[in-house]
Amino acid sequence: MYNLQKYKGISTRYTCPACGRKKCFTLYVDEAGDPLHESVGRCDHESSCGYHYTPKQFFADHPDLKPGKDWRDGHTVYVPKMKPKPLCTIPEHVVTRSVRFNHDSDLITFLKTIIDPMVVEGLIEEYRIGVTRGGDTIFFQLDKMGRCRTGKIMKYDPETGHRIKDPDVPGRINWVHSLMKQSGQLPADWELSQCLFGEHLLLEHPGMPVALVESEKTAVICSGLMHQYLWLATGGKSCINDRLLVLQGRKIIAFPDIDGFKEWTEKLAKYPQLGITVSPILQQNATAEDLEAHIDIADWLIRYKLRPPGEPVKKHCVDFLKAARYISPEYHEELEALIEEFDLEFWGVERIDDSSN
Repeated sequence: MYNLQKYKGISTRYTCPACGRKKCFTLYVDEAGDPLHESVGRCDHESSCGYHYTPKQFFADHPDLKPGKDWRDGHTVYVPKMKPKPLCTIPEHVVTRSVRFNHDSDLITFLKTIIDPMVVEGLIEEYRIGVTRGGDTIFFQLDKMGRCRTGKIMKYDPETGHRIKDPDVPGRINWVHSLMKQSGQLPADWELSQCLFGEHLLLEHPGMPVALVESEKTAVICSGLMHQYLWLATGGKSCINDRLLVLQGRKIIAFPDIDGFKEWTEKLAKYPQLGITVSPILQQNATAEDLEAHIDIADWLIRYKLRPPGEPVKKHCVDFLKAARYISPEYHEELEALIEEFDLEFWGVERIDDSSN
């Protein structure tokens, strides 16, 4: 039986055969601590590299070598050195030709009704949002090193901005890699390895706090309305996994959908090293209609941006949005409580000159 080698100092971490980085590769070893093979292991850089070659895959690739048989000579494995499987990516030209400014997708048409069109153009460029000939939106997943892992293709209503969920509408959700494999543009053995949506922006904005949401559309809208955060999306509740490790060292606040607070809190608790703050702002301000509509933070922001004249609004929510951009995310819960408790009003911000101290 083989397991990943337990960490016993830097000497138990090796050079990754895929990305070439040193002291980041964990080998699979047997009960005696002997490695199976120098290529069988996992890279610590799961988002930027993603290499993970398991014993099961090794023996499947070498059916003549059976687990448990004495086919090793001490610590030396006498099988041919294998070339590591490369990370499968989408060619860059596919992204480039799909990001067009002279042909709006249905989602972009909607976004230009709630966000300044010039800002929307910037969001298209920044997030590399593509469009199909039929007007569907392509959310490309570009990793921290700028490599395209895939693209999620989705249909939206141009008037409401809502995702089309009618089961009678074909191709409501599709994937770039799936279509390319079907058409022979990618080999049959091409393997998907996903990353966070917007991950490529981490290197471009090294000091910016990260706001984590579920859907790609939400990340884009919030980026256009709340510029103080770098908005990234997991792509779904099921995607809250090790791909989050790329965020280590950042200030991170998560904004779950209104029905996902408990699930997000439980899943993110498995990553205490990331120190992610889960915002309760939707749960604390939810109405019965909000719960029924399954709103997210983007819906909430749009409501206060586009509310009809005379419609009652919770004043402290608006003041919180105004003030939150100047306050570190870990203090947002306390900030909101103070604004509501003492009926505080946001007036503005002044720089404090402490040069005399």
